[in-house]
Amino acid sequence: MAAKTIDEYIADLGGDWRADVVGELRRVVDAAAPDAKASIKWAQPVWESNGPFAYVKAFGHSVNIGFWRGADLDDPGAILEGEGDRMKHVTLREGDAIPADPLAALVRQAVELNQELGSPTQRR
Repeated sequence: MAAKTIDEYIADLGGDWRADVVGELRRVVDAAAPDAKASIKWAQPVWESNGPFAYVKAFGHSVNIGFWRGADLDDPGAILEGEGDRMKHVTLREGDAIPADPLAALVRQAVELNQELGSPTQRR
């Protein structure tokens, strides 16, 4: 059965390193955007503030944290990946250090952009 909460999503990862990474990413996003709503959407954890701004997705050998407006974020550490004109992500693999401070800065920017521009799911 599909996870209905972020806790269930983490538990479904079976306690391996990906569960630890998802849990840590959750703490980073929650601390940087304490008023955001976190839920499971599209079978993954999603954070929303005036529309979705970040998601976390665990894969077999990596965990991504992505941003709906990633292409519009200032990324001085050059940690964002992706070729799209809207979304960008950070890929973490087993043993990678989580860049908590740069990620928190990206989260805060993403929330600010959603407040300024509205939901990124609505094309203008």
